[in-house]
Amino acid sequence: MKTRPLTGNLLQSGVVFAAISFITAMGNMGFNAVMTRHLPGAGQYSNANSALNGLMPLLGLIPSIATFTVTHFIAHFIAVGDHARLQGLLGGCRRLLFRLTIVGSVAAVVAVEPLRRFFGYTQSLMLVTLACTLISLWASLATALCQGLAWFKRLALIGLLGMLLRVVCGWFITLKWPCPETAVLASTAALAANLILLFWREEMSPRGEAVSPWDREFVYYLGICAAVVTGNYLFTQGDLLIAQKYFPGSKNDAYGCAERLAVALWFGVAPLLTVLFTSRSGARSSHAAAEQLKLLALYAGALLLGAGVLISLRGIWVRILAGGFSPQVQAEAQAMVCPLAVTIVFVALLQPLAYWSLASRWWKNAFLYGLLGLGYWLTLLARGHTPEGLLQTMPVAAGIAFGVLFAAWWITLRRHVPAPGPIHDGAPAAKPE
Repeated sequence: MKTRPLTGNLLQSGVVFAAISFITAMGNMGFNAVMTRHLPGAGQYSNANSALNGLMPLLGLIPSIATFTVTHFIAHFIAVGDHARLQGLLGGCRRLLFRLTIVGSVAAVVAVEPLRRFFGYTQSLMLVTLACTLISLWASLATALCQGLAWFKRLALIGLLGMLLRVVCGWFITLKWPCPETAVLASTAALAANLILLFWREEMSPRGEAVSPWDREFVYYLGICAAVVTGNYLFTQGDLLIAQKYFPGSKNDAYGCAERLAVALWFGVAPLLTVLFTSRSGARSSHAAAEQLKLLALYAGALLLGAGVLISLRGIWVRILAGGFSPQVQAEAQAMVCPLAVTIVFVALLQPLAYWSLASRWWKNAFLYGLLGLGYWLTLLARGHTPEGLLQTMPVAAGIAFGVLFAAWWITLRRHVPAPGPIHDGAPAAKPE
């Protein structure tokens, strides 16, 4: 497998990746706009949205945890110039991801019926979602390799092609068969975009004997990743399951539209986090930290700017996204945008602190993020039985969580002053593609 020396303009790489991914995010919003028009029945759109963005990520948590871990170690070995261990690890991690995907598939099958009963999904939608989840689990290896090897342009290209497939398939299949199940199937078609990696199959083929990654350090890191990935899910997608459980059809449709608009803020800047995590995993010197802090500043600035645009123009965005719904549902969605946008700002500011901690191996902070995510979701579950109760609770709970994690991150950052110079562990930092 070819690897590039990791030195280069981190900020430029992040901007390019984010720009392409922003187009992808707008296309995915177009997919949701199509769904609101093709699934006009009360609760149909929200059922599809909840299954795609709430249930499927929950069923796929185990491979997501492995993806983060593999990404970190690939970036680390490239940064230190240990190509022998990298090639061996790549072979071993492919076996690892294969086995964990099997475990994740079995876990999804076991969990599907209890989840269906608790959150109120129909049996047909649950079965389709399960089948699509099992297919999507196998795309995690491609994501891990692209992130770890700093193939950000290729990762962005996969996302862009996937969006195009999703919109085109979604338009035709839901026009012919308008139901939540076909919307889920249309989204699964986007996974075919990963096949483009076959053009680089020679670069992705490890050379050398596979090495088992199951040493003490890897297992420990895998456990901490579990806390961070679970916290990510609970902060960003757990509310959809609560809405699915408690909200009636039209209220859930309104919430789903407002939630998709608010989450678009996060999708617009999330690619910068991918670059940050890969960079921080490979380089933690003072020079690298300065570049990474610039990336954080860009991330926060873009997030706040996007929130301002969304809130000030929320009426227009709701009409674009929810044009297939009644004026009453659109008015309810518009009223929900502000508290959801504030919540997403806090949640999106939490994530870089967690990613920084995970890449820096600040175990306590990373584990704290997972605990905060669990506390946040349980609070919403206890108080979010109505849209009003949920929307009043979310920004307050997210703001408290951000304050706690930021304080812990800042204290730890002050204690870990990075070493001077542009190198890490005696080798150049890796250059993002």
